[in-house]
Amino acid sequence: MPRKVEDIRIDDAPSLDALVRRLESAGGFSAREVARGVDVLARILGDEEMTRFLSFPADIVATGTRGVLATLVREGYVDAVITTCGTLDHDLARAFRAYYHGEWDLDDRELRRRHLYRLGNLVIPEANYGAIVERKMRSILRRLWARGVRSLSTETLARAIGEAIPSSARSSILRAAADRDVPVIVPGITDGAVGSQLWLFWQDHRALSLDLFADEQRLSDLVFEARRTGAVMLGGGISKHHTIWWNQFRNGLDAALYVTTAVEWDGSLSGARTREAVSWGKVKPNARHTTVEGDVTVLFPLMVGAALERLRR
Repeated sequence: MPRKVEDIRIDDAPSLDALVRRLESAGGFSAREVARGVDVLARILGDEEMTRFLSFPADIVATGTRGVLATLVREGYVDAVITTCGTLDHDLARAFRAYYHGEWDLDDRELRRRHLYRLGNLVIPEANYGAIVERKMRSILRRLWARGVRSLSTETLARAIGEAIPSSARSSILRAAADRDVPVIVPGITDGAVGSQLWLFWQDHRALSLDLFADEQRLSDLVFEARRTGAVMLGGGISKHHTIWWNQFRNGLDAALYVTTAVEWDGSLSGARTREAVSWGKVKPNARHTTVEGDVTVLFPLMVGAALERLRR
């Protein structure tokens, strides 16, 4: 017998978790997948014997969603972060300088004249991004060099940046990761402001090298020593692929949540749903997995709020 569509009741001011549960029975177009996504998310976050990966691109770190990501790391729900270089850029910059609200349709030529960057509907003064990253990274790299460091994995670099961020910066992902001893891996480390600073420092310190194989060994150890693995993947690109790529060597993830706005029909990795990853052995056929379509900055805070409420209760 087909399930009947139920109307969503909100007049009793339901909790986040209760509202999400009602979405599952509502028969809405994306609502049901959001509810299923919270089920998978709660399973991943609540399984302390599972090695839990969190992957995301840098752009959301420029938004308030950064605080949600930092909370998950700080409260012990994440065992490894895989991300892009811009995450280091934005997390470091925002620990010391502010980003601001803007609009999508601002005059970009005028912004350029006023030395303002536009990131979607956010506005970032040049001095609050490039200049602060340059100044802080020079100091960090000099300290590492003075300590005799001549080879850097991205995990070591991310930890050094996190340790240089004040402990009062509670929304810093890198500070939370350093405090919790959570590895942050950045496969595309040269693609960002921090990567540029590494290259500039190398001009006068040619003995310095990047050890990307150390990062790969760290991921190998995490995957092969895991009893079970789960991944929360926000957006696509290299961070998502590196997460599922390594898990295929253990015959796939045991649980996977993917939140994306990318389309599936162009064959891109960013648009590929979790079901496609099953064919590659990156997600197990019997895994709990789902793809939720929508804006991470809207959906993920709500989903995390509902999942943590469920786990705490």
